[in-house]
Amino acid sequence: MTTSEPPQYGLSWADPERVERYRSRVFAERARLRAAFADPAGHQQRVLEDLLAFNADTAYGRAHGFAKVRTLDDLRKAVPVQGYDGLAPWIERAAAGEDNVLTADRPAVFFTSSGSTGAHKKIPVTPQFMRTTFFPFYYAAWAPLVEHFPDVLNRPDAVLNLKHDPIAAPPTTASGKPHVGASQVDFGAKFGEPLSAEPGTGAPWATLPVPVAADAHLDKMYLRLRLAVESDVRCVIGINPAMVAALPHQLNQWWERIVQEVRDGTLGGHPHRSPNPERARELDRLAAHFGRVRPAHIWPRMRALFCWTTGLASLYLPRLREEFGPGVTLLPAPVAASEGPTGVALDRHPTAGSLVVTASVYEFADADTDLTPDTPTLQPHELEPGRDYHTVFSHIGGLYRYAVGDVVRAVDHGDGVPRLEYTGRSTLSNAAGERLRDAHVLRALTTALAAGGLELRNAACRVTSAQHATPTYQFALASPTPWSGEETDAFLTRLDHALAQESPGYGHARTQRRLGSPTALHLHPDAFLHDWHTTVAGGIRPTQVKDRLFRQDPAQWQRLTDGNGS
Repeated sequence: MTTSEPPQYGLSWADPERVERYRSRVFAERARLRAAFADPAGHQQRVLEDLLAFNADTAYGRAHGFAKVRTLDDLRKAVPVQGYDGLAPWIERAAAGEDNVLTADRPAVFFTSSGSTGAHKKIPVTPQFMRTTFFPFYYAAWAPLVEHFPDVLNRPDAVLNLKHDPIAAPPTTASGKPHVGASQVDFGAKFGEPLSAEPGTGAPWATLPVPVAADAHLDKMYLRLRLAVESDVRCVIGINPAMVAALPHQLNQWWERIVQEVRDGTLGGHPHRSPNPERARELDRLAAHFGRVRPAHIWPRMRALFCWTTGLASLYLPRLREEFGPGVTLLPAPVAASEGPTGVALDRHPTAGSLVVTASVYEFADADTDLTPDTPTLQPHELEPGRDYHTVFSHIGGLYRYAVGDVVRAVDHGDGVPRLEYTGRSTLSNAAGERLRDAHVLRALTTALAAGGLELRNAACRVTSAQHATPTYQFALASPTPWSGEETDAFLTRLDHALAQESPGYGHARTQRRLGSPTALHLHPDAFLHDWHTTVAGGIRPTQVKDRLFRQDPAQWQRLTDGNGS
């Protein structure tokens, strides 16, 4: 159960001294990272030397001859490119309590990572990793928000942090180490970083004051929203944009209950504080005037949304932003995974972040090639703007030449380092040699939509193949307004052409009639939100219920589409 015991995050967000120290730390880490861009190759070599020296005498280091490795070429010869499966036996040994397996210091926590399959990985998190790899980029990531929207830190309740989810009794590995998401860890208590608590973690809803089961995620989301409607929220932090997209839907779904509890002074049916009939009347007036209540109505001083802005979110965020207010700024969350960071936005670029050259040794491979243990890789300075790459990194936390499964696009080179945006997972859909990735389909969807002035709230696709029939791609489309038959036909023609432009394999498969023409299934505008809620209600943490383009699992497709036709 979640209890009323507050998390130990050091100085309170209500303390002006704490806020000023936090600002200083954020700007200092950004300045250090920018200074490192003057010599990216030198910093990459130092990261390599540090991880080798620190972990040379581990079981993994001895098995792979770290003591003899000096250069990136040496590392390439000593260690294969590998995903989680390649490191899993070593990670399991560490998770069982064996020391000195992948790292010289003991993992304090194991982060969860759902990956593309939904299976929970165990990502070892050591104190040295946090100090050298995690915290510098983590603080720097907040610099654009703090710099351009300083009022979001003026009060503890100015930020609604949707991903913050502390739990009193976390699940553990066999050795008793917490196995949790990064948003569930008290970095101050675990790693001695009293300033590490994110904006919004000091709000009244950060630690819920009423009992609620740890896996009752929708209940927790309701309770936080119920409390937040009585505050002047200026910023929403979601990281996972699906959580931000769900918020306007939840407001209306739970509206009557929220207003009644504000009127009565209750929280989840429990006595909470004094009734607030004045705010309840104000909320009633908003509903009567607007009909459908938006976050912009509840929080008219909203300034910024902080979440990933690429991938499928790029289809719906422009319209979603209007729900929060016409002047609201979208700030991109870092290009990062539980395993480690890749890029962090140091300014207000809408999608891309600068490579964190001080965090890991980075390698990249053409995204249209299959990753193998000996795949040739590129260094950061060799990336070409406008091209997609697999991300491979090595860092002091025990991941070596680790293919994280993310594909990034080089946007440009700024200040001596590439700026990268996340384009999707590296997983291929390949029924007939088409070799489609998330990025291919997303760019094709964007092209086909723009040419017809059409919009989508979300989309998914699957390969359909009846017995002896030519396989085809079926697209489930949720649009804010209905499409005519003519619009749908024209869209599918444009989409077919755009897919062929993005992926030569798709073009060949279509020309040779190994693939049929794509088809469309129009869904209710809220179909993806309903599906998201159903998944979260099943016990999956909201941070891990992400937009998924390819949905080949029949049960998942049926759940999304059944009863959701437009």
